[in-house]
Amino acid sequence: MEFFYPNWINDFWRIMGLIHLGDKAYFERAGEKRFDKERIVAFCREKGLALFDTARKVKRLKGNADDNFLEIVEGTDVSALLEQLPECRTIVTTGGKASEELQAYFESRGLVIKSPKVGEYVEVDDSGTPLRWWRMPSSSRAYPMKLEKKASYYERLFR
Repeated sequence: MEFFYPNWINDFWRIMGLIHLGDKAYFERAGEKRFDKERIVAFCREKGLALFDTARKVKRLKGNADDNFLEIVEGTDVSALLEQLPECRTIVTTGGKASEELQAYFESRGLVIKSPKVGEYVEVDDSGTPLRWWRMPSSSRAYPMKLEKKASYYERLFR
């Protein structure tokens, strides 16, 4: 699937299905071990969700996506991204590496912002544009937290 969180063992779309539709399997394709891209895209449009990575190019130092073994080769131009989304007022990071990269972006703009704790947010004023930066738990099953507990964190974000 050419979209975000396509990995079958990642629970992001199960979390979204659980908190928004009461069905963790809502985005799964029946009888297949993959997600329904069309259903996901329609959902994102309806909810006003935009997804993007904090890195455009990464180098895997081992054969997995563990943050400890990822080197960011090219970061995302967050300013250019936000210019394309003038109504965006909330940014969410879901991992340590993504949070470090976003914090470095804010620091490059002269903003000293402490990364939020998991499940919390900080207020950021980026050149007159107020933003909330939320830090959510990873939706990877490698992150040791039950699906329902992760969903409770994400539910707070959407309230």
